[in-house]
Amino acid sequence: MNSEPEDDDARLFREAVKGVRARPPAQHVPPHRPRPAPRPLQQEADDRAVLAESLDEPDPEHYEGGDTLSYRTQGVQDAVFRRLRRGGYRVEAELDLHGLNATVAKHAVARFLADCQALDRRCVRIIHGKGLRSPNTGPVLKARLDGWLRKRRDVLAFVSARVHHGGTGAVYVLMRRTTPD
Repeated sequence: MNSEPEDDDARLFREAVKGVRARPPAQHVPPHRPRPAPRPLQQEADDRAVLAESLDEPDPEHYEGGDTLSYRTQGVQDAVFRRLRRGGYRVEAELDLHGLNATVAKHAVARFLADCQALDRRCVRIIHGKGLRSPNTGPVLKARLDGWLRKRRDVLAFVSARVHHGGTGAVYVLMRRTTPD
């Protein structure tokens, strides 16, 4: 008898299940459960985001005394400027002007920003101090820095820093992206 391996397997299977009978179909049907009501998942996510934002730290001008600096060029989107105010960008470089007079500070700022532009640094911090040792006219470097930064084409925006980054004694500066040659 020339039998194929398939025939042997089928024969062996039939012999193994010879006395087995099929079960009758189940008479018990599980009860119908109503579907849950649909949930507005996007609205719930939006509500959570609004709540988180309302619990977030307010802008520096709401909790810190002193004049805050704030400037943006035309074309800087509200969301970008808001993120800069909140300290949402990683600070890639920093310059501390403490102890410098206005002339030296102006050159240091110009050199620092030129270097940052060349290295394509997008967000930098400049610490100008709060002018606690300045005469009664107020912080000298702060006022000068405000004017210097507004005149630079490579500066898109700047704002006073968050309290933990110097508050009204420092600014975040958003630099224009370097264009490839």
